[in-house]
Amino acid sequence: MAKCEICGKTTTFGHNRSFSMRATNRKFKPNLQTTTIFVDGKPVRKTVCTRCLKTLVKEK
Repeated sequence: MAKCEICGKTTTFGHNRSFSMRATNRKFKPNLQTTTIFVDGKPVRKTVCTRCLKTLVKEK
């Protein structure tokens, strides 16, 4: 499922707007990356959004 395992960010919904302003449905998907994160000294594979990944790198 498209969900960040740290913050819980998922797909959101909105509208495409044509020149005539007719609204059609669309999806905004989060930018998810599968990375290896060390939890309690052990490597764990997690699906993380890029914002959380950036924050993890800053904390080190």
